[in-house]
Amino acid sequence: MPEDPQAADAEPDPFTVAQAIVYRQLTAAPKSRLQLARKLAERNIPEHVTEAVLDKFQEVRLIDDAEFADMWVRSRAQSRKLAKGALRRELAEKGIDQETAASALEQLTDADEEAAARALVERKLRPGTDLSVPGERDKAVRRLASMLARKGYQPSQAFRIVNDILDSRQEPDSDPVQSRYP
Repeated sequence: MPEDPQAADAEPDPFTVAQAIVYRQLTAAPKSRLQLARKLAERNIPEHVTEAVLDKFQEVRLIDDAEFADMWVRSRAQSRKLAKGALRRELAEKGIDQETAASALEQLTDADEEAAARALVERKLRPGTDLSVPGERDKAVRRLASMLARKGYQPSQAFRIVNDILDSRQEPDSDPVQSRYP
């Protein structure tokens, strides 16, 4: 039986197209509702279709901004060592409201944030940097504090942590020559 020529020329159903796009996006990685709405807008899906499809996906819990925010905070705090400030900005860019973001950020304690910042500084502190050379310490402080600032840490916290770690590295150890001879 030959195909119906009108069926071949018919526009695809926008609801079906929108659902396929959302399924494909969610298969690649979890997304917020706003991210999915933007993706559908890029593909010229009408707004009423976008809302209906996203509502349906939300109803069956395939889209859950609170769950997405919790996962995003855990992942980015662990992998990128980002501070709460940077994570809050990233969540806002992804369309997560302030209340949901605040709830997701509660899983990070101040101690977690401090430990992550210290680990970053320890890892980024160049071995062999002679902090006793004039200007080297200042250069290291600026470089390391700037790195922490880019990751969302407050300047006062960044400078305090960097200085603490550099001070601990600069403390004079007992003279190895002296300790061999009583």
